[in-house]
Amino acid sequence: MPQEYNEPDGAQIPLAVMRHRATDPEHRIGSLIFNPGGPGVPATETLRNLPRTAGTPGAFSAAVLARFDVVAVDPRGVGGSQAVRCLTDKQRADAAGTAFNPAVPGGKPLPRLLTDAATFTDGCVKQQSRKFLASLSTDNVARDIDQVRSALGEDKITYYGLSYGTVVGPMYATLFPHRVRQMVLDAPVDTNLWFGNSLTFLSDVAVASERTLNAWFKTCRTEGTAVCPFGAGDPQTAFDTLIDTLEAKPLRIAPAAGAAPGGQLDGAMALEATRALAGDQNTWPLLTSALLAAQKGNGAPLYTLWSSVTVSPFPVPTAMYEAHTAVRCADWQTPVGVVAHRAAATKAVTEAKRIGTRAAYSALNCARWPAPNNDRVTKPLTGAGAPSVLVVAGRLDPVTPHHWAENMTRTLDSAVLLTREGVGHGSYGTNTCVNSAVDAALVHGTHPADDAVCKTGTPATTRPFVPANR
Repeated sequence: MPQEYNEPDGAQIPLAVMRHRATDPEHRIGSLIFNPGGPGVPATETLRNLPRTAGTPGAFSAAVLARFDVVAVDPRGVGGSQAVRCLTDKQRADAAGTAFNPAVPGGKPLPRLLTDAATFTDGCVKQQSRKFLASLSTDNVARDIDQVRSALGEDKITYYGLSYGTVVGPMYATLFPHRVRQMVLDAPVDTNLWFGNSLTFLSDVAVASERTLNAWFKTCRTEGTAVCPFGAGDPQTAFDTLIDTLEAKPLRIAPAAGAAPGGQLDGAMALEATRALAGDQNTWPLLTSALLAAQKGNGAPLYTLWSSVTVSPFPVPTAMYEAHTAVRCADWQTPVGVVAHRAAATKAVTEAKRIGTRAAYSALNCARWPAPNNDRVTKPLTGAGAPSVLVVAGRLDPVTPHHWAENMTRTLDSAVLLTREGVGHGSYGTNTCVNSAVDAALVHGTHPADDAVCKTGTPATTRPFVPANR
């Protein structure tokens, strides 16, 4: 694909594309292109794992797999599409072993954060050109998708996007409205905020994550100590004490036979693992047992869970984070001065006293991003001229808060909002009510009533979550 579409004969970017053929070819509708989010999650890797485990957000149903060729496109700069690299393997390993201090907004003292940002951004331009980095914006991703559509010989595409994929979808529908057959946007981002003030965006995410942790606290208290013994009726105080204790004296983790090498569990690592686990009702029992173990001096469960925490929405030192950051920086408007970031950090910690520490200062890489994208599309993504869109949102989503879905529905020229009750990021594949609605939208183009609600099962802190069948 052209690195810049206004220079079609200039530098080119290879795109990784994969197709899962319709299992019922006689009744094939066409091609369904999807983006699983991140930004930075390789769509081809997601598709390679089909069929995915039941209950996984974004897992396509047998009905959808029967009627569509499901097409995965790794966005430019992601996965097999010339993935962005900014750190060496040694730098990444060193970052993974760094002890964080959750008492300091951002996890580290500000001078260290600024030094880390310089190391990161300098590494980005050493390993790829500024022009390439500037080309990673979502409008170019949408243009790439249209090139794939053309290559597939399709007049129109069906689209499903999850999380960041809900930025790609409206962008495509706005640039190419007459190429959309049907579209579903799951766990939606407020696109006006995405292309607006990144500091407000990150503060919203921190508050959303804090709400899911508070939901775990509330459930633990409601269940009582016989069911949820953590904290003996006061899980918040017990949690804060545990984080402070681990930060003052980290737990040593002995190497396990045939497993990852040992290390240590400090307070910030425990906090980061908790953030991820509290954001999904399915992992609440894991969180409870890991916290109880850490309280008793066994940090191995939390340490193992921390090591597998995903990149979104806050930084962790993985290769995927480099692509994640590069795409965000190509799209975002981020204040350059440190004063704005300091004020945003204070606000984040005030509004989300636990999780806010992980959001604060996390846009510093974009503040000093060395590849400004001066021609990105920033107009409202209305999708005018495209078919009505089904927007699906979780009531307590730890990454994309529900009001973002409400804002997206208002921004789109024509959209219907479906809400899933409960905690979790992404709804399709996790709830039978949502599954039916999404399948109907993708296959038949029919939508539920606007503002319809799908119920969910009662969450539990110490037993497996049982989804509702409604």
